[in-house]
Amino acid sequence: MFDHFVWEILICPVLVVVAIRYLADRLRPEAAALLLVTSLTAAAAGCLVTLGAFALKAVAELPLTASLLHVSDAYVRADTDSEPWVSWLSLALLLAALTGVARVWRTHRRDTAYARRYTGLPTVDGQVVVLDDDRAEAFAVPGGDGRIVVTTGMRDALDDVQYAALLAHERAHLRSRHHRLVLLAHLSAAVHPVFRLLTRHIDHLVERAADERAAAELGDRRGVARAIATAALVSDSTHRVGSLRMAPPTPDLSRAGAVPRRVASLITPRRNRPLLALALPAAIAVFSLAWTVECVVDLGELLIAARL
Repeated sequence: MFDHFVWEILICPVLVVVAIRYLADRLRPEAAALLLVTSLTAAAAGCLVTLGAFALKAVAELPLTASLLHVSDAYVRADTDSEPWVSWLSLALLLAALTGVARVWRTHRRDTAYARRYTGLPTVDGQVVVLDDDRAEAFAVPGGDGRIVVTTGMRDALDDVQYAALLAHERAHLRSRHHRLVLLAHLSAAVHPVFRLLTRHIDHLVERAADERAAAELGDRRGVARAIATAALVSDSTHRVGSLRMAPPTPDLSRAGAVPRRVASLITPRRNRPLLALALPAAIAVFSLAWTVECVVDLGELLIAARL
């Protein structure tokens, strides 16, 4: 069974990360966000099940539990006799992954409960909640019909075109259920350390997807770009004056921060690669799931063969 550990825990996660990082800025954001998160989630699920299979093998290697399961602990141990550490390492990794997933879920539930306080406030146009607050803030609150919360500080900082772009951007988040994609990405990142390299890319993709929807709705890409830049500047100056640089120190905007890259993508959109390119991470995820199924089957056959 050791080959399953190598492929599922060591190789496939790295391949998924490399593929997603390469494709993240080269595909249409909406489709890329959905399919890349799906691939990431499938790979994470494969990791969890594989770790669970090896953890069960570790339990079956103990004489006491082996007797309860009516299997030969020596026979079970012999399957990975040259790598005796793999089952117990998998058990430790499984516990760490489940702890991380529980922590992310707890944070999500706490944030959801906190956000619900906005759903009962009076709205403008049925969805927009305006808060009397000098701090410049704007965000979408999912759940039900959803709410878009905007402070008076943010409204005063934007002209009418920029404000319309901001609302269109937040509406796009709600309509596309982007919060679910972000949650799945962060849950997956809790499963395997290498997946943590992708959360920033997924966060960026959902913002780009909302930018593109807003630009399509308003028919003004530069107007949306100006709204993003202005909102970022006033939001940042409220909390950390001077920490955001809209003009990166390098002419290569792909190396700039998230906001300059979003602005650059709206002003000078890239030529997107065909969606067929998504076959790469999808194929890796399918391969990962297939190996996961085989791992479970192999474990079942091992336990049957080890029965006393």
